[in-house]
Amino acid sequence: MKLVVEHAPELGVAPLCAALGLPRATYYRAIKPAQEAPTLRPKRPSPPRTLAPDERAAVLEVLHEERFVDRAPAEVATTLLDEGLYVCSIRTMYRILTANAEVRERRALRRHPPREVPRLLATGPNQVWSWDITRLRAEGGWLYLYVIIDVYSRYVVGWLLATAENASLAQRLIQEAAERQNIAANALTLHADLGAPMTARPVVQLLADLGIVRSHSRPRVSNDNAFSEAQFKTLKYCPEFPGRFTGYDDARAFCKRFFAWYNHEHRHGGVALLTPADVHQGRAAAVLAARQRVLDGAHASHPERFVKGPPTPAKLPASVGINQPKPGQVAAIASTADSNDST
Repeated sequence: MKLVVEHAPELGVAPLCAALGLPRATYYRAIKPAQEAPTLRPKRPSPPRTLAPDERAAVLEVLHEERFVDRAPAEVATTLLDEGLYVCSIRTMYRILTANAEVRERRALRRHPPREVPRLLATGPNQVWSWDITRLRAEGGWLYLYVIIDVYSRYVVGWLLATAENASLAQRLIQEAAERQNIAANALTLHADLGAPMTARPVVQLLADLGIVRSHSRPRVSNDNAFSEAQFKTLKYCPEFPGRFTGYDDARAFCKRFFAWYNHEHRHGGVALLTPADVHQGRAAAVLAARQRVLDGAHASHPERFVKGPPTPAKLPASVGINQPKPGQVAAIASTADSNDST
């Protein structure tokens, strides 16, 4: 405090407090002249209808009678009225019981601890996957589209269209995707929401057998699975999406075209406008280098057109995550896995 007072005029209060780890509020509070203690307000007089202490004690004694131990104040007051006795109102009985800490929820309610926020970080393909199921409207009923997407590359590593939503189909999809990508044990984290197929015992057992770490969203928090939700929006907002399919074969043909386009042609804004396949299969550096050469040639031809200096293409993010941690927080970082081609 003395150092801040001596050197504040030349160095400033804020830098000195920051260097010394001293809150500025503490400094200003210390140099502020002492003030007289505030005048206390006069105690509010009790209303004339307030029960006297001995009357409140008498009411509490009545409420403690054995016949009234498990009865609500409304029943107690009514019983006393039927006996020709009035001690106080029902609300006053509740006030007296509350003042003596004798009112609580009688039911044994289950109290859920707060859910931990899932925090996952991927620095390359095949480290964190996200999967979900969406419904597609078709004539005669709904179809269910299962999709697994790589969080880092946005590459759809597996999808399945079915007429039902169950754990056995999810189990088959996950196993086939893991085999195609040659996923090693303890190299991948699979994130999903809390839907029945995602938490079913066959799926949980499969992930344990494959050495894949499970991760789940919090209840009713769709942002915890934002990558799958965004991918579904891309699918349903594309111009060719019909809104309603004529049947299973029609929907499957559309999905085959869409996912081929999405993986190999779609320039994704989240991965430097590269295609998911370029990122997932390790071609990102070569594509970005080629873009840089084109931009260098354009700059060399007309430097006056680039007022901010030589142009550069968008950069691929070093890491991508679900609820990326703030400074000081810990993320579950999966081990790097080799990327592989997928069909």
